[in-house]
Amino acid sequence: MDEVSAGGAPETDPAAPVRGNGALRRFLRRMGASKAELEAEELQKTTDDEGATPITACGERKRHCVAGTLRTVTLRPRGGAPALEAELYDGTDVVSLIWLGRRRIAGIDPGRRLIAEGLVSLQDGRKVIFNPRYELRGGS
Repeated sequence: MDEVSAGGAPETDPAAPVRGNGALRRFLRRMGASKAELEAEELQKTTDDEGATPITACGERKRHCVAGTLRTVTLRPRGGAPALEAELYDGTDVVSLIWLGRRRIAGIDPGRRLIAEGLVSLQDGRKVIFNPRYELRGGS
């Protein structure tokens, strides 16, 4: 039971959890968050809804399904052959999607949401999926 102070008001333990203000706490956290943090949080929610693995949790040499938004799309030749490279961000981490032998793929544009599936490998410390299966989602 709360102790009563000299003024007659109950004293509460400042270390005790405060109940009933979860919505207020979330609101205040969102107000103090940067735009990038809010976008990352929103991407993580949609990734969870699509049943994809967070990129940060993807292990090397394992097949994973990842979802996110394409940040960049560039043409980078590899060994004299064309290769289309896209950076997929899901709010937790980034994975490079590389289609060998391709100069352009319709719908693969920056800002586009997609789900990709393939074998995750590490190359120069970066997570990479070569020739992923993909499904375009709404966006851009």
